[in-house]
Amino acid sequence: MTVYLLHFQANYKHARHYLGYCQDLTARLAQHASGNGARLTAVVQAAGIPWIVSRTWEGDRTLERRLKRQHNSWRLCPICRAVRRYEREQEALAGDGRQTDR
Repeated sequence: MTVYLLHFQANYKHARHYLGYCQDLTARLAQHASGNGARLTAVVQAAGIPWIVSRTWEGDRTLERRLKRQHNSWRLCPICRAVRRYEREQEALAGDGRQTDR
């Protein structure tokens, strides 16, 4: 089984990620893409917000529940971590008085 994290390219209200599990990831992603997956992914799809699979783990529902209980999907998401790292670097550069628009 596979646990997967979807990253939404824009927030949908408060949500930026969807964490789920399945046996057949390809089939499950097709369900999400067609609007027949989870309710959150259906409304994200209807809102026209693109999403991508940002991370996967080998595991079952137990792992999925454990990760969901942490309420820190952005920390699990390599995309969000890279963006936050970049923003911190830009803030540090701006604090040094260096130009940041290179």
